[in-house]
Order: sequence, then C-alpha cells, then structure tokens
Amino acid sequence: MELSGSLRWAAAGVLILVFAAPAGASGSVLAPHRAVYDLTLLRSSGLKAPTGAHGRINYDFSGSSCEGYVANFRQMVELDPPEGPQRLTDMRSATFEDGDGKNFRFQIDTRIDGELNENIDGSVARTADGALAVKLQRPKSTSFDLDRGILFPTEHIKHILAAAKAQETTLEAKVFDGSETGEKVYDTLTVIGHPLDSPAAEQAAQNEALKGMARWPVAISYFDPEKKDGTPSYVMSFDLYENGIARALKIDYGDFILAGEMTSLEILRMPACN
Repeated sequence: MELSGSLRWAAAGVLILVFAAPAGASGSVLAPHRAVYDLTLLRSSGLKAPTGAHGRINYDFSGSSCEGYVANFRQMVELDPPEGPQRLTDMRSATFEDGDGKNFRFQIDTRIDGELNENIDGSVARTADGALAVKLQRPKSTSFDLDRGILFPTEHIKHILAAAKAQETTLEAKVFDGSETGEKVYDTLTVIGHPLDSPAAEQAAQNEALKGMARWPVAISYFDPEKKDGTPSYVMSFDLYENGIARALKIDYGDFILAGEMTSLEILRMPACN
C-alpha cells in the first residue's frame, strides 16, 4: 500500500502531470495554478484493502519555459485498514525543473502516523549526450548515472499533450521524478482518449480559464522494470486540459482506488519571458 508513489501525478503536472524534445512537445503552455483535490475511496477489494479512506491534495505549480517550473505538492490520506487503527500518510514534495529539461531538483518528505518514513533530497543534470547524472544528499549521499531518453515530470506532461494534439492514442516513456529513494526509473504507458466536449461537473472546473479549452481522458500506468509480472505498480487517470490542469483524478493501487475531485482552482500569473 504505497501512497507516496502518487507523487508522480502531481509532479507530472497534472497536476500537474523538453530534453531535446521533438517538435510539438515544447508547444504546450502550462498554466501556473493552485488546485485542491478532495480524496475519497472509490473502490476496495481483497482482504488487505482499506475499508475507508479520505484525504486531500494541495498542488501549487508555477513558472514558465523561460525560468523553469516549480511544483509544490502535499497529499494527506487517512486509511481505515481491515484491522487495527486508522493510518495517516502525509507526503510533501518540492521540485524544480528548468524549461529545457537539463536540470531537475527534488525534495520529498513522507510521514506515516507522524513518524518520518521517507526523506529524499537530490538533483539531476542532463549531460551533453542526453544521459542523466544524479546526485543524492538523502537518504544517502551518492552519485550515479542513468541512460538517455528518460523524461522529467513536466516534460512528460508536455509529451503527452503533444501526442494528444497529434491524435495519437498511446505514449511510452521512461520517467524519473526522484521518488522511491531517489533511484527509481519507471516505465510508463499512457493511453489517451478522444477529446471530451461534455461540461466538467465540478464548480472549480467552471473557471473562465478552462472554458472552451480542449481536454482528453488520460490513463498513465507506471511499471517497475524490476518486476516481471507485467502488472503496473499503479495507474493514474484524469482529464488533462491542454494547459496542463487536471480534473477527475483516479489513483488505482490494485486493491483499492482513490478518487480526487477538484474543489478549488486558482490561476496564477504567467511570468513574462525576457
């Protein structure tokens, strides 16, 4: 029951949801914004699955392709296990990703029932040949290299939007976001549906900035390359607007699914490029 893995939805810009990106991948202008999502238990199955859950995601995304992107994310979830006391998971992350996808910094703090469970601090620089040089300060001081062709979270969202606009239905990508002790690279498969024209239900989605804007239903499956059973570690699904804002979240962990309803949305000022 790994709740900290849901970082991938936030930093990805979904919340949001460029390394020598192909033409079109850099064409999406992502909107700086603050959003709040209320979490509830949508479905639960199996003997070890929780019987109840509720929580909240606070997401703050700012910056531009000129000065880089800053994402601050907090997710708090209270789970009712089949037996025993309720458990509270509190995960916070702060990331910076420059506009051309050459540098990425991340800090992640996860606490379970108030006790520190995960504390990650690191940075990544893309080398001249496109490979990644990773430096970790926590949980341990170490350096290592990763292969070429790996995306950071914001550029992953830009690639998804480029694929959606090109009427492509799938996108495969390797993604690094600093989670999983700061060393994990996930294989991802994104499935993109047809553009949606039905009105969004939430009051927060009635924001003027979203009116008439294209959006697509998106499902991103995250696979651990070390697992050979072919099943994803979890699946994130949501409606993705062409400015990077997301609504109607679902986080599927296999034995239970959390739903996230957008209850607040504030569009922030877009910094001017010099």
